[in-house]
Amino acid sequence: MQVTFYGVRGSCPSPGAEFVKYGGNTACVHVELDDGTDIILDAGTGIKNLGQKLIKKTNDIHLLLTHNHWDHIQGFPFFAPIYQPERNIFITPGQTTLAEDDAILRQMGASYFPVDYTTLKANIKIVARPQGADTWTLGSARICRLRINHPGCGSSFSIEENGKKVVYITDNELYPPYKKSTEFLEWVEFSRDADLIIHDAQYMMEDMQYKRGWGHSDAEEAVKLAMASRAKQMALYSHDHIRTDEEIEKIEQHCKGIIDIVDAKLVLFAAAEGLSLCL
Repeated sequence: MQVTFYGVRGSCPSPGAEFVKYGGNTACVHVELDDGTDIILDAGTGIKNLGQKLIKKTNDIHLLLTHNHWDHIQGFPFFAPIYQPERNIFITPGQTTLAEDDAILRQMGASYFPVDYTTLKANIKIVARPQGADTWTLGSARICRLRINHPGCGSSFSIEENGKKVVYITDNELYPPYKKSTEFLEWVEFSRDADLIIHDAQYMMEDMQYKRGWGHSDAEEAVKLAMASRAKQMALYSHDHIRTDEEIEKIEQHCKGIIDIVDAKLVLFAAAEGLSLCL
């Protein structure tokens, strides 16, 4: 299983010289299974560059969406494979409170975008899984989903193949002021023994007094989840769009300090565009 980051920002893209090391594109992760199946997690602006790689292939593409907030779907109109005749693209929407399964398509039309989604050449199918159907097979992998704690809700995903497991949990507030969709111990079980956990770390503890309820976690609590889950590696993800490279480096070092204090074996890093891991 190969995991590659194409977009790691939250909320909006971050252009500029001070955002080069980690990249400025919004959420998108590519998972290539051992059997060659292509799975994409979210369709933020990072999916544009991924499209230039996948356009050279002809196999089916499976896009798993966490939810429909702009930074998770805004790159889709620029994803080259949707303009390829006969290309099969299957989209699994997130479990949002307001079920708008085709929102990623409807952004392409009316006054929003000059190319209407009804004119796309690819064979695009929305695969809306019913409530309770939270485990399924995709290629050689087992997929599981769990609801995120985020305004409007949505889904997180785990992907298991050949004894390896990656867990993708973004736009998730571990301790929100509103009723939780998923409790901390449920997240621990969902992420249990992951080879890689990718988790929202948009804020720091000092930010939460101003941003509690916005649907993102502070990095410190995300690290505690990874340690409680006995994950092998953790990627800090959904970096705040205002965080410079230098600031993200400081957050990374701060979180490594937490791990050192308890002498945990967790390997931690800040997700960066272009970083690719073979699990």
